[in-house]
Amino acid sequence: MDDAVRLESLTKTYGSGDSAVTALREIDLSFPRGSFTAIMGPSGSGKSTLLQCAAGLDRPTSGRVFIDGKDIVGLNETQLTELRRETTGFIFQAFNLLPSLTAEQNVALPMRLAGRKPKRRTVQEALAQVGLENKAGSRPSQLSGGQQQRVAIARALVARPAVLFADEPTGALDLTTGRELLDTLRQLAGASVQAPALVPAPGHGGRVTTTIVMVTHDPNVAAYADRVLFLADGSLVGELRSPTAEAVAARMTALAVSR
Repeated sequence: MDDAVRLESLTKTYGSGDSAVTALREIDLSFPRGSFTAIMGPSGSGKSTLLQCAAGLDRPTSGRVFIDGKDIVGLNETQLTELRRETTGFIFQAFNLLPSLTAEQNVALPMRLAGRKPKRRTVQEALAQVGLENKAGSRPSQLSGGQQQRVAIARALVARPAVLFADEPTGALDLTTGRELLDTLRQLAGASVQAPALVPAPGHGGRVTTTIVMVTHDPNVAAYADRVLFLADGSLVGELRSPTAEAVAARMTALAVSR
């Protein structure tokens, strides 16, 4: 299985001199195509920084990041933006919805920004995936916090990205809705779908296999993944395959005790 995302000697430092803080330290890591990986660690361990560098939303201090075989560190902002629109999706902790647009319009926005006219059926299917097909005409102010998060998730799913990055995607959702979302992500991981990109990815015949990389603090959420990676003080300190919530919780407890 080839890699959808690969990190080589990834280091991220904020500040300089005596005030410098190293968030990531020489991380070597790969995310195989079609895999579902959860990233966990104590507060301040570098989880979100790792996710943002891997997604091309933040630039590392040193090291390399490959998405679908392409080294993105040397890309300029325009090239990075184009790559993110065509290859990745990102579910943020904050909803980042435009208040003047309806749910349907917010979901369609990334494709419109990429110069593509999304089919209404495609947008409606994305909303249906998160249980909001009856809220297509509602604006964010008319939706609950959980519903706004689900619109943001549908927006990330609509372009059927090759890599979907998620930062605490269930944080604003109730238990039932969170489980439904995780079931959706579980079904998406490894699924081969027709990509709506302008130019099909080389060797994929216009189809992509979805890879999911998710940051979470909840062992029950992490248990939906194929594997869990553990960070501490900016370093990769462990890995758990075929995780259970109990095994993840035990590993997190051990990390907390060792600090």
